[in-house]
Amino acid sequence: MPEQKIPSTHRKKRKKKSGKGLKIFLTIFLIILLAAGSYLFYLYYVGKQAADKAYDANGHLKSDLREEKVKPLEDNISILFVGVDDSAKRGQGNGNSRSDSLMLATLNNKDKSVKLLSIPRDSYVYIPEFGYQDKITHAHTAPSGVKSTIDTVEKLLNVPVDYYYELNFDAFIQIVDALDGIEVDVPYDLKELDENDKRTINLKKGVQTVNGSEALALARTRHYDNDFKRGERQQMIIKAIASKATDFSSFTKYDSLLTAIGDNMTTNMSFSEMKSFFSYLKGGMPKMTSLALEGQDDMSTGVYYFKLNDDSVLSVRQQLQKQLGLPQDQTLNSDANAAAKGKASTDAATPKNEKPSNASTNFSGKSNNGEDFSSEQFSDNNK
Repeated sequence: MPEQKIPSTHRKKRKKKSGKGLKIFLTIFLIILLAAGSYLFYLYYVGKQAADKAYDANGHLKSDLREEKVKPLEDNISILFVGVDDSAKRGQGNGNSRSDSLMLATLNNKDKSVKLLSIPRDSYVYIPEFGYQDKITHAHTAPSGVKSTIDTVEKLLNVPVDYYYELNFDAFIQIVDALDGIEVDVPYDLKELDENDKRTINLKKGVQTVNGSEALALARTRHYDNDFKRGERQQMIIKAIASKATDFSSFTKYDSLLTAIGDNMTTNMSFSEMKSFFSYLKGGMPKMTSLALEGQDDMSTGVYYFKLNDDSVLSVRQQLQKQLGLPQDQTLNSDANAAAKGKASTDAATPKNEKPSNASTNFSGKSNNGEDFSSEQFSDNNK
């Protein structure tokens, strides 16, 4: 059977249709590119506004443990995250706020790894600005605020704190809510107060998605375990936030995320420095390793303290120093961190209602001369 020839007019129509379809596809693709480009420009603008709003130009510019200011694109660096309770209802704010959570992240520029250390809020340490030992949470109540906290952390761990992010509870809640919640493994049934001290938090044990208020309650609660476990929960939550924030599905939520950060955060990191950290995300989520400071609960004076173990402090110091490419301490005996021995026998001999004596000089320096700085003016409500 002879081959049927397609009339030339049909060929022209088919070519015209395929050409028209290509034009439509290219037009749609161009619109998507323009929209994405516009959104990226918008995110850049919102991000810069948020960063500029949060930036404290007069803040902690260079650690005294550094010879010169670090460059995030070239150097290993550390960042201290300070969660602050500034609720006036709980007697905070107006220069009297405590740090409710402390987390130090050390970033290695070569392998793009991150080590996370949670510092128990009731750790009994030397606070340079006070000139005596007390709970590390109280360092933030000093006149210099976050600088006092930074100095205290540096004295304890003997590593520089290059940058800090100081966030209040609202920032934490809004960040989680901007991500439409995060997935966490709740270790037990939890009934707790929310950020407004209302008993609205009711979580069941197990893996689930929690909102900002629920995540904050899980991070803060101290009624079900201890400061050590509290640190583990906080690290779990930080990792969940980081994982969700770096997921492509969260791309459209970045504007809300950036706005929440800018409104409720203070940092000494400039916008240009922040942009340097995208190098850590090129290969996806960086490798994050959790560290912990071990110790014992202590109520020998009638006031709760978390007494850190010397061996644990030294081990953590060495790991952080290695991560930052710094010489590693072999002992705790440095100018600012001289460990006094025989502490256990001193505590055992102290009557329950007496305060720590001058013999209590763990992690250097002086004691608080028997004064109870954990009650009255600096009372802890979240026990």
